[in-house]
Amino acid sequence: MSGVFLAILIIVIIFFIFNNLNNKIRKLEKEVFDLNLKINQPQQDAAAQQQPVSNEEIPIPHQIRETVTPIENTPEELPSTPQKDWLEPVFNFLKQNVLTIIGIFTLVLGIGYFVKYAIDKNWIGETARAGIGLAVGAGIMLTGHFLRKNYAVFASIITGGGIAVLYFTTTIAFREYHLFTQNIAFVITTLITIISILLAYYYRSEVLIIFALLGGFSAPLMISTGQSNYLFLFTYLTLLNIGMLTIAFLKNWKSVGWTSYIFTCIYLFSWTVKQPELLSIVFYIINYIIFYIFALQDYFKKNILSVWDTLMLVLINFSSIIGLIYIFNTLSYEPIIIFPLLFATANAFLLLKEYGKKNFGFSYSIFAALTISLITVAAALQFKAHLITSVWAVEASLLLYIWKKSGHSIFKTCFYVLFPLVIIAQIMTWSEYLNKENLGIIFNPVFLTSLVTVTTTIINLFLLKKINEARKQDDSFFENLFAVVSYTVIYVALLLEITYHISDMPWPAITSIGLLFSIYYIFILLLFKKKLGIESIIQTGLIYLFLILIALNASFAASAVVTAVLEKKLTSGFYMIHLLHWAPFIYMLWNTASSSDFYKTKISYWMISIVLVIAISCGFYHTYILSSVDDISLVYKAQEHFNILYLPIIWTVLASIFIYISLKRNIPEYSRIGFVLIGIMVLKLYSYDVWQMDNISRITAFIILGIILLLSSFTFQRLKNIIKNMVDKKEENPKD
Repeated sequence: MSGVFLAILIIVIIFFIFNNLNNKIRKLEKEVFDLNLKINQPQQDAAAQQQPVSNEEIPIPHQIRETVTPIENTPEELPSTPQKDWLEPVFNFLKQNVLTIIGIFTLVLGIGYFVKYAIDKNWIGETARAGIGLAVGAGIMLTGHFLRKNYAVFASIITGGGIAVLYFTTTIAFREYHLFTQNIAFVITTLITIISILLAYYYRSEVLIIFALLGGFSAPLMISTGQSNYLFLFTYLTLLNIGMLTIAFLKNWKSVGWTSYIFTCIYLFSWTVKQPELLSIVFYIINYIIFYIFALQDYFKKNILSVWDTLMLVLINFSSIIGLIYIFNTLSYEPIIIFPLLFATANAFLLLKEYGKKNFGFSYSIFAALTISLITVAAALQFKAHLITSVWAVEASLLLYIWKKSGHSIFKTCFYVLFPLVIIAQIMTWSEYLNKENLGIIFNPVFLTSLVTVTTTIINLFLLKKINEARKQDDSFFENLFAVVSYTVIYVALLLEITYHISDMPWPAITSIGLLFSIYYIFILLLFKKKLGIESIIQTGLIYLFLILIALNASFAASAVVTAVLEKKLTSGFYMIHLLHWAPFIYMLWNTASSSDFYKTKISYWMISIVLVIAISCGFYHTYILSSVDDISLVYKAQEHFNILYLPIIWTVLASIFIYISLKRNIPEYSRIGFVLIGIMVLKLYSYDVWQMDNISRITAFIILGIILLLSSFTFQRLKNIIKNMVDKKEENPKD
């Protein structure tokens, strides 16, 4: 028992010390207040003497009144004032009250440990333990009540701590000691919640009502016995949310609604996943109405929509759709589009209301966007598109649109958080290509889902471009990153659909068609680069990728196609289809000069030259093989013949062309490329080819090669002389 007396003695000493310090603080506050009065009084008297005329007697010209009249932002205008960080009030509250929060938490733990110590020593029985806990909780709340006038926030946190003690005491009394039944425990926790809400309303304390809601939503978990009585649970939660809605309307406390929404979603989604049933649809609809009204409270009162109200509208619409459609899909009910259309009708009603008032402002844009988005989701679901991917994709575009209309960064943040989730969900959807069989062309769930994602991605690109133009922001990194990801999503969606439907063809055909699609996809992007607003750095990257794909298609893919043709797996006509890569390649060769950034580095000249050499050499080689060989066993002999006889001639001609272009356009890099190619060809000729030829072929190759080299040298010298004469003439007649 000595421990008890020691604890009581310490508490009494602490009380006296606190009381003494509190009296001193109040005395100092009074002295400071009196001192401020003495200092400010002479200044106020002097100001009154210097300003005999009051503000009311000064006439204000009509022009000045018009000048200082506040101008309201039109819907299309962007807010000019810098936005405050929405987390700043939270951090300020924590900084100012962190000691109080830690203190009440520590006190609750201390009381808990003391009770545990008393229990271990068998000082008190089970009923007495619960009584002590309830008494301590009530005592803490009473302490907060007496402190509320001078220390409002401190008193709210103290009272919240007392509420927490009451909740935990009730839970322990029911779970551990079995002092009363579940129904009595539920009644006690409900009474604690009601008292807490009434105290919060009476004290006008938003902090206290948050404590009350946390306890109210935690109460079912505290007194749960593991048996799922969802009807009873959600009836209780609905009553709690109605009370929240009433408080929110009376006090305009937005944090109350958001706290309730988060906990309600957790309970609803847990029920939906664990035990989907028709009864849950009723509570989804009820909670949709409650939180929809909560989001529109300022709209009903002041005809405005704030940032957080708009975000709540988006979340309550789409979170409800996800839960309801999941239930319908799981239970195989139809039609699944009834809920998106029902919610779209609710938003369309408000849209028509705004339209009837000829008010085409921010509220009109939000209701229109919500209506269109919900109808889009309904159409996607009607064609059996995947739920989560489609809803998230449409929701991401909606958030981006609202960001464009409002300018509030919270929607930008939500968009950047949601868009990666859309990509992850879409990748999971694409994985179904591996498991599904006999999917229809285009009209299949996987591709229709991809189509929704592709459409919203294109809209996102357009909106993001407009946003950056309107705000004149230099956000090129994220914009370029988003553009690359978006174009990749579109590309993969189309490529996988094509690949799935040609999966029965030989592998060389699949590879060739995939490469051809990739080449033409990049070609179309580069062709419409100005209309798409593709940045120069992305253009350069696309050109490099285009050249790599051309080289792969002309070499490895072409070899596989030729082998398949010789093995009678493909027809020779397919090889002609394979050569379709030459059309965009020739166009790109003539128009790469229009991309000024591409030729900023010397490696670009080498890259395009190497790809050209590979494409031409492999093209002639594969055509020669198909035209001269009918049996695959004879390929090696034909290959040796081509490499020894025809390849040096092709390289020599290409080298001469490179040198000619270098002299014609004054691009020294092409000369280096030409001479390097000649050097490789000569080295190959003298080190290998000449020893593999018969006498006639050797003579023919040397004669033809010699003639080409002499003609190239003659052309080179002639162009050199022409250029020299032009330079001399220009020096003699500088005016010309």
